[in-house]
Amino acid sequence: MPDMKGPNKRRVLIMTAVEAELEAVLRGLGGSERFDVELAGVGPVAAAIAATKLLAAGRDRYGLVISAGIGGGYPGRAEIGSLVVSSAIVAADLGAETPEGFSSLDELGFGSAVVEVDRELAGQVAGALTAAGLPVRLGPALTLATVTGTARTASTLAGRIPFAASEGMEGFGAAAAARAFGLPALELRAISNAVGPRDKSAWRIGDALKVLEAASSALVEVL
Repeated sequence: MPDMKGPNKRRVLIMTAVEAELEAVLRGLGGSERFDVELAGVGPVAAAIAATKLLAAGRDRYGLVISAGIGGGYPGRAEIGSLVVSSAIVAADLGAETPEGFSSLDELGFGSAVVEVDRELAGQVAGALTAAGLPVRLGPALTLATVTGTARTASTLAGRIPFAASEGMEGFGAAAAARAFGLPALELRAISNAVGPRDKSAWRIGDALKVLEAASSALVEVL
């Protein structure tokens, strides 16, 4: 696990997709000087580019990269208003369609669509969130370039990736950049809606941003 509190501690880079998420994280951090919060843009490519630029400019500055924001939760695994801390960060649509079904990048032999996380660190973050009274689930965080909008796709993804908990658009991009620089990565999602049929009337974006702010306060205590 990276030493985030020793005498030679390095900073934490937090990437959010949009301004509203960035502002929620900053409010939660309360001015802590150990964190840099930056915009990643929307989607895995934008996130990878933004994170790579920041890490290249400060090669020895950071010890951890976190992709944070609101996102979808898989029903029965992460409900609206809860938090997901990644146990793995998965590019869920990176691969190929075949007559037998979807084949991931790993199965095709062209690399990996999974960025593993430091399990001890993820557990400590989840524990700190729980201690702060926040509902949290530890599970795979899925990244997709196209947000899931049907029950069929949601069911397929949940069946293909056991225990899938959350869905976002930036996590794998930021995590892949971190991996390229030899840094650990985590994803933190506050759940604003259920993964499945696109029903904007059921979204709770304001509530999710409040949970994201509260979670960011807890990060100050554990990282």
